Amino acid sequence: MDDLMYLKSGTDIRGTAIEKDGKAVDLTDERLESIVNSLVVFLKNKLNKEDLTIAVGYDSRVSSPRIFKTVTRTLLSLGVKTYDCGLASTPSMFMSIINFCLDASIEITASHLPMEMNGLKFFTRQGGFSGGDIKEILEYAQNNPYTASDCENTPKNLLSMERYCENLCEMIKQGVNAEDYEKPLKNLKIVVDAGNGVGAFYAEKVLNVLGADIEGSRYLEPDGTFPNHIPNPENKQAMESICEAVRESGADLGVIFDTDCDRAACVDKSANEINRNKLVALASYIALKGIKGGVIVTDSVTSDGLNEFIEKDLGGVHHRFKRGYKNVIDEAIRLEKEENKKAPLAIETSGH
Repeated sequence: MDDLMYLKSGTDIRGTAIEKDGKAVDLTDERLESIVNSLVVFLKNKLNKEDLTIAVGYDSRVSSPRIFKTVTRTLLSLGVKTYDCGLASTPSMFMSIINFCLDASIEITASHLPMEMNGLKFFTRQGGFSGGDIKEILEYAQNNPYTASDCENTPKNLLSMERYCENLCEMIKQGVNAEDYEKPLKNLKIVVDAGNGVGAFYAEKVLNVLGADIEGSRYLEPDGTFPNHIPNPENKQAMESICEAVRESGADLGVIFDTDCDRAACVDKSANEINRNKLVALASYIALKGIKGGVIVTDSVTSDGLNEFIEKDLGGVHHRFKRGYKNVIDEAIRLEKEENKKAPLAIETSGH
């Protein structure tokens, strides 16, 4: 019996996808086939339906094309209607379910981990999977090995990132409601450091479209070897890179993403970092506008200074909870449903 449980990483699946420095590949095609088969069984039970529609996207890692091919081949062999979203961010993969009325989606990524690593993130309309869901999927996979049969079908292309960018642009236009409605970011210089992940879309298809000057943005080209720095907003070298980009270009704002763009940090025009507790503070300021006494749910490692800012300066309630983006989101949902409280923001110190 093949032990797969060590591939569980919180609410994701992660493993070694490229042999490096003597470390063997454990995210093999054979294991992926069994995991995807288990996912399909899990979804059929969870959603109580047989005919599934699932979209698959991936980050810029060198191993992503191999994993994408294995995942989609397995889905097709199981009779799942499968969609190819190409190079995609994690948030866009969740939104693909909403935008195209799908049952589930898969993002192939290992977030900020080294280049030899990769993994899978799963979503349904209810959001990301819990740690218990991942455990159930891996347990079934290791007890029910599956080999995908050859299939002549291919996944259908889905312009998920395009729709995602269009929706982001419209949200910003509505939120700013500028005199020049179509170009609300006109006269602003905003630079993006994508760290050679998938974040170039934010500069090219959002900021630039909305009128911002993005000259001075760096490392927008997808490159799974990450030759410039680790794409991680909590990494010192990465933050030095975006600070340098702001100083060199004279930008009003800098934005840096992790590989799959579900975490970010900002830098102001003086190259001061808006990261971790400061980022939560900024998001809280925005989220609590017009919501007196609203609850901000964070992970447990936030600072006392942030707590004082949320409660004394903003008039909100700071609710610390367990680490893990799924945990803080679920807690915010619980507070709204069970305690009838307004919880406009659930966020981790890492930026999730």
